[in-house]
Amino acid sequence: MLKKTVLAFISLIGLSLIPFSQSDAKSLTHPVQAGESLYSLSERYGVSKTSIQRINDLDTKMIEAGNTLTIPASISAEERELLAQLVHAEAKGEPYAGKVAVATVVLNRVDHPDYPNSVHDVINQVTETGHYAFSPVMDGAIDNEPDHEERKAVNEAIAARGEGQQSLYFYNPATATSDWVSTREQTIVIGNHIFAK
Repeated sequence: MLKKTVLAFISLIGLSLIPFSQSDAKSLTHPVQAGESLYSLSERYGVSKTSIQRINDLDTKMIEAGNTLTIPASISAEERELLAQLVHAEAKGEPYAGKVAVATVVLNRVDHPDYPNSVHDVINQVTETGHYAFSPVMDGAIDNEPDHEERKAVNEAIAARGEGQQSLYFYNPATATSDWVSTREQTIVIGNHIFAK
């Protein structure tokens, strides 16, 4: 019942509902047909043009019939809501741009070969040290209800997927418990968070 209520609310506020099953979580391949473009593939699969370019290491926006492209996994309504919950837990009180950037880090990890291939699996990933990659998963803060701004930030991050500084990490230097993350190449500072790759 709760799941149906959440989905009805998501539909009401205008988020797109993309069919999803666990088998869809991985990227797929697409043989390019004559007349297709990155734009048409973006529309067909519900992913950004930039993310298709990035995952295929394309230097141009032109694609050729006969080539096979990897299409990144689309984001389900359930994963959008989970991502909004993470943004709420990690970036509450941060500027809107910082909320978008936190969501973007998760999407960058989904698209990166060193991380799991779905939003759900990236958010719930357990590191080599046995800790969750995101502390709100461990402390339960991820279970709090996100607001409209956090859902909007997630939608903006999805729309711009693959763009930006390619940050894979973010941390608040005043509260970070790992010295390792501070050794990563800094990409941008937004509010109290440092983003890095």
